[in-house]
Amino acid sequence: MSSVGKKETRKTKNTGVTRREGTSKTLARLKKDRLLYIMLIPGCLYFLIFKYGPMLGLITAFQDYNAMLGWFGSKFAGFKHFSRFFSDPKFFQIFRNTLVLAFCNIIVYFPLPIILALLINEVKNGKYKNVIQSVLYLPHFVSWVVVAGICMTMFSAESGALTGAVSGLFGREVRVLSEPAFFPALITGQVIWKECGWGTIIFLAVLTGVDMQLYEAARVDGANRWRQMWHITLPAIKSTIITMLILRMGNFLNTGFEQIFLMLNSMNREVGEVFDTYVYQTAMTNGKISYGSAVGMFKSVVCLILVMISNKIAQKAGEEGVY
Repeated sequence: MSSVGKKETRKTKNTGVTRREGTSKTLARLKKDRLLYIMLIPGCLYFLIFKYGPMLGLITAFQDYNAMLGWFGSKFAGFKHFSRFFSDPKFFQIFRNTLVLAFCNIIVYFPLPIILALLINEVKNGKYKNVIQSVLYLPHFVSWVVVAGICMTMFSAESGALTGAVSGLFGREVRVLSEPAFFPALITGQVIWKECGWGTIIFLAVLTGVDMQLYEAARVDGANRWRQMWHITLPAIKSTIITMLILRMGNFLNTGFEQIFLMLNSMNREVGEVFDTYVYQTAMTNGKISYGSAVGMFKSVVCLILVMISNKIAQKAGEEGVY
């Protein structure tokens, strides 16, 4: 046997041995951490059943779906429903309304949990800090039905506690619940009140890992609280902020069906109807399942593209991104 043949044989044997060693190590690791992997099963099943499973229904966007015939019996329609949606006069109105609320969430709401986390982090009294956090977390556990009920009671045109104050501020009678101009501010205000405190959890968790010696060194160098926050605290959560922003892009057009559906009425529908409520109206109320699936798929594809673009920009800026 030639020297080349011997080398190839030896290489093949070495590769086989390496693979067997790698397999045995993997099996040993799985056996060692088997309880952790067992704990993963419920979470994996949740995503498979409620996240990935429903994606099979996207096929209805390309069919003239008939519930009696099912997926395999319904007639294939191609991109008919997408073309119909893009040519619908309501498309630009719904797209505009969704973008307005989405930008309000990104520009107005997104920075607030970060700012609030920085402020809470500056509270040195542990008991007082815990009380503040508990109070801020509570609204997250209130359902949107209750939030909508409180809002309608507070801004009722007849007996609302805040109706008179708002009317006095603008110098005229103001109907907050029915005037279209107030709808984006009303929805954004509800989101801020309900979710702002809960949104601080991740940032506060990151801040607990910051080395306190950095703050001590900064104080020795004469840095005040503002300088410490700017040069130590913010850089510590910078990567987390970017990651959360990228993930937020994945829900950019998800403006919240339940919240908006509860606040819609005949007076503000022109500025309040978004993709989520439009899908419900067409698919569930009017029975146009294929058309509603096409609208929902368009929204999902746009969000996917936004995530990919945001992740690419983050990587170009030197951050890791989410993948």
